[in-house]
Amino acid sequence: MTNSRAYLDYNATAPMRPEARAAMVDAEGTFGNPSSVHAEGRAARALMEDARSRIANILHVAPGDILFTSGGSESAATILSPQTKWPGNQQPVERLLIGASEHDCVLGGHRFPSANVETLPLDRNGIVDTAHLAARVAELSTGENPLSFMIALQAANNETGIFQPLAEVKDVLGDSRPLLVVDAVQWVGRMPAGPDHLPADALFVSSHKLGGPKGIGALAFRREGLEIYPLLHGGGQERRRRAGTENPAAVVGFAAAFEAAVRDRELVQKRIGNLRDRLEAGVKAATPDAIVVGAAVSRLQNTSCIVISGMRAETAVIGFDLEGIAISSGSACSSGKVGASHVLEAMGMDDDLASGAIRVSLGWETSEDEIERFLESWRSVTRSVEDRRRGAA
Repeated sequence: MTNSRAYLDYNATAPMRPEARAAMVDAEGTFGNPSSVHAEGRAARALMEDARSRIANILHVAPGDILFTSGGSESAATILSPQTKWPGNQQPVERLLIGASEHDCVLGGHRFPSANVETLPLDRNGIVDTAHLAARVAELSTGENPLSFMIALQAANNETGIFQPLAEVKDVLGDSRPLLVVDAVQWVGRMPAGPDHLPADALFVSSHKLGGPKGIGALAFRREGLEIYPLLHGGGQERRRRAGTENPAAVVGFAAAFEAAVRDRELVQKRIGNLRDRLEAGVKAATPDAIVVGAAVSRLQNTSCIVISGMRAETAVIGFDLEGIAISSGSACSSGKVGASHVLEAMGMDDDLASGAIRVSLGWETSEDEIERFLESWRSVTRSVEDRRRGAA
């Protein structure tokens, strides 16, 4: 076995793309403050606005409807607020509805009181119950005292890759027109990002998932007249929507990575899909009772969430790491927590299984050799589970 490591954790973060690195190196030579009016500042501003336009073009919004943030968590905390306004709803938002499998940045990162937050149940395939949603929309939108509300859903889940039926959700909302906020962090760069494929009134994305720098992301507004209450106050940057001196180099790297991901998307995703299918077939051949979560529904081509009874996720992750392979147990943002996956629990999986899920996520640099190395290590890492089973029999 080669001494080099295999990186199979792209849903946590992606290696930086050469296009992003080169763009950032070039941008570092333009050192002015983008808010300054002199020539150096104007040069830095020009870099930022060019990158903003390029990102806006991919997301099918106007450049002024792109708000740069530090990433998904800040974007969620910015827009998921009672003080967010849109035409026809100028009073404080009274209720937030969120999917049960949302990322922690949505589950716990909003600015609503906990009593004003409702969790939308999922079916056993991890898909939001649209019948339940339709009933709640009708209840909240009608009667003597209709409530204003917004809905937050992931386009694709970070642990399982499972898609939410956003077009169906949009239809359910109908004329009530609450705000639909979509976490598109795992979707963009892997799936088409136009309004037909990614319906949303507002969505957020993160650079480092695309092979760009960490610490930069964007909140994109698709509903005309949408207003947010700033999370950060101070100067007038980002049209007075986010204070703080901007980072042109990060923004430029973000745009370069995003464009590269979109340019290569179809070819890369087809190749990755074949590699994922090979990985899952190898796992099932070696361990017939292994469960591939979401195998029966639409999901990202790069993501495998695998569960076997009796396997502890944290033990498996350490075992693979010792074998030179990087994977995750669910969300990397929760890797320090010991316990069952809230995503799998929401899908009705019992604690024994939900505590043993590992996530393998592939990306633009993943090779056939890395898949073979994973399968070889899978046999050794899971052997102890099989030994315990035989001992208990």
